[in-house]
Amino acid sequence: MSLNTNALEAAKEWATNTYFDEATRSEIQSLIDKNDLKEIDERFYKDLEFGTGGMRSILGVGTNRMNVYNIRKATQALCLEVLEYSKENGIAHPSMAVSYDSRRFSFEFAKEAACVMAGNGIKAYIFERLNPVPLLSFSVRHHNSQAGVMVTASHNPPEYNGYKVYWNDGAQVTPPNDQNIIDKFYAIKDFSTIKRTDFDQGVTDGLISWVKEDVENAYFEAILSKTISPEFCQKNGRDLKIVYTPIHGTGLVPCKRALNDLGFSDVEIVEEQAMPDSDFPTVSSPNPENPSALQMAVDLMEKTNADIVMGSDPDTDRLGVAHKNNGNIEYLNGNQIGVLMLHYIFKNFKESGKLGANSYFVKTIVTTPLQDVIAKSFGVEVFNTLTGFKWICGKMNELERTNPEKEFIFATEESFGYLPHTFARDKDGVASVTLMAEVALYYKKQGLNLTEALDTIYKEYGFSKETLVNKVYQGKAGAEKITRIMDHFRALKPSNLCGLDIQVIEDYLAGTKVELDSGNEHKLNMPTSNVIGYHFKDGSRLYLRPSGTEPKIKFYIMIQVAEGSLQEKKESAEATTKRFLSFIDETSESL
Repeated sequence: MSLNTNALEAAKEWATNTYFDEATRSEIQSLIDKNDLKEIDERFYKDLEFGTGGMRSILGVGTNRMNVYNIRKATQALCLEVLEYSKENGIAHPSMAVSYDSRRFSFEFAKEAACVMAGNGIKAYIFERLNPVPLLSFSVRHHNSQAGVMVTASHNPPEYNGYKVYWNDGAQVTPPNDQNIIDKFYAIKDFSTIKRTDFDQGVTDGLISWVKEDVENAYFEAILSKTISPEFCQKNGRDLKIVYTPIHGTGLVPCKRALNDLGFSDVEIVEEQAMPDSDFPTVSSPNPENPSALQMAVDLMEKTNADIVMGSDPDTDRLGVAHKNNGNIEYLNGNQIGVLMLHYIFKNFKESGKLGANSYFVKTIVTTPLQDVIAKSFGVEVFNTLTGFKWICGKMNELERTNPEKEFIFATEESFGYLPHTFARDKDGVASVTLMAEVALYYKKQGLNLTEALDTIYKEYGFSKETLVNKVYQGKAGAEKITRIMDHFRALKPSNLCGLDIQVIEDYLAGTKVELDSGNEHKLNMPTSNVIGYHFKDGSRLYLRPSGTEPKIKFYIMIQVAEGSLQEKKESAEATTKRFLSFIDETSESL
C-alpha cells in the first residue's frame, strides 16, 4: 500500500524524539524497519480525535492512539482553558476533579492528568480508589472545581480507553468551552511544552489531594434523599430478590451499598464478575446493553429464582435489566427501562401531591416519543436535546439559570442512561440501580413483572417498538464509508420509506426542518450535529448519526402503532421494523 507521507514523518518524529520514552521510540522504529505501512498509517494518519466530550481510542503508541502522551496533551489543553476562564472570572485558586475506572492504564492516566494539572498550578482532587462517572460529576460540584476528568472508555472492548471532560457544573463540557479545548489541543505541536510535575511532589506541594470516603458518603446521602418511596423500600425491600453484576467495573461497592442503604438486602452478586478486571475476561464486550454481557447474571437469576437482573458498565453510568416472563428471559431496552422509571416517578409524585405545575423532564431526540406522550398526560413539560447526556445536563443547567422556578424530575436517553436527581450532571448507574429496584418492587407487590407492567402502560398510552442498528466500520476506510452513508441519506429526499409516509425531514448539520406537505423549511433550534431524522405521519421516526466515540454509525428505528389490539399492534410494529432493517442493511452495504 502507499503510505501517507505525513504519517511517516510523524512516525519518524516519535521514533527519534527523546521526549518519548525508550520503549515508545523502539516500538515505532520497529514498525519503520519492518516497513509496516498499514500499521504506521493507522497510528499516525491523524492526531487522536478530541471531540466535544473528550477522546476515546485503542490503547497504543502513536498520535492516533490512547497513551500517556495524548493524556498529557489533552490535560494541558484543558488546563489552558481553565486558567483563562479562572482569570476572566476572578478565580484565584482553580481546581479539577479526577476519577478513573477499571480499564488498562486508567489509574496511570488519571495520575498523569493530575501531574499536568499540578504543573499548571491547578489543584487536582483525585479519588483514592476507582469510582464511577456519577461520583466524578458529584466531586466536581462538591469541591466547587472548574473542571473534571474521567478516565474511561465506558463499555468499549478491553483494548480501548478514553478521557471524558467535565466543566464546573459537573456536566460534560459544552460550547463554547468544548471547542476552545479542542482548538487548544490541536494547537499543541511540541509535547515538551506541556507543563507537568512529579506526582509525589504535587502531593507534597498540596496541588494533588486524594479524595476519600467522606466525599463518597456525601454522594450516597444525596442520592438516597431523592428516593421516590423510601419508607416503602425500607419496609418491603427484602421481598425483592436481585441479581447484580458490575461486569468487572466500578459498580460493586457503590451499587451494593446504595441498594443496602435503601433496604434491598436480598442481593446476589455475580462473583466471577464482581472484581475490577481490565481484561473483562467473562464477556466479549462489557456493555449491559448487550444480552451476552448479562448472561452470567441471568444464569444466576434462574439458579436462585431471583426477580430481576441488573448490570452496569465499567464506569457505572449505564444500567441493563433482564427478568423472566412466562418462563422466558426478557431483556429490556433502554427506552423501556426509561418508560418504566418515568411513569413510576410521575404516578407516585401525582398521587403524593409532589408533582408541581413547573415540573419537567429531559430526553434526547432519539429516545422514544412514547415518553413525551406519558409526560403530557401528567402535565410534565418535555425538553428534547441532541444525543448524549452532555446535552441533557446542559439543558438542565440552562433552565436552572433562566427558569429557576422549573423543577427537574428525571432525564433519560435510549442508550441505557438515566438521572433521577440533580447532584450529578451525567447519567448515574448507581442511582438507576436503586430506582429500578423501586420500580420492580412496586410492581411485584401488584403481582406484575416488568413486561406485564410495560403492557399496562402500552394499553393506556399506545404501543412503541424501538430498535437500534449499529453498523461498525473500523479504521480509516471505515470512517470514509460512514461519511458516504451520511452523504447518501442527506442527498436522499424521499416522501415515503418502507411503506410509511414522511411528514418531516430534519438535518441537524444544516440546521433545517422541512415539512414535506407544505414544503416549508424551519430552523432547528439546536446545536449543529451530524444527524438526520425522519418523522413519519403515523408518529414513527427514523434517525441516523455517526457515533462520536466509536467507529460506527447508528440507526434509531422508532415504530408507533395506534390501531388494533395490543397484540395486533405488536405484530404490526414487528413487521414494519423488519422492513426498515432490510432497507438499512441493503443501503449501507451498497455504499
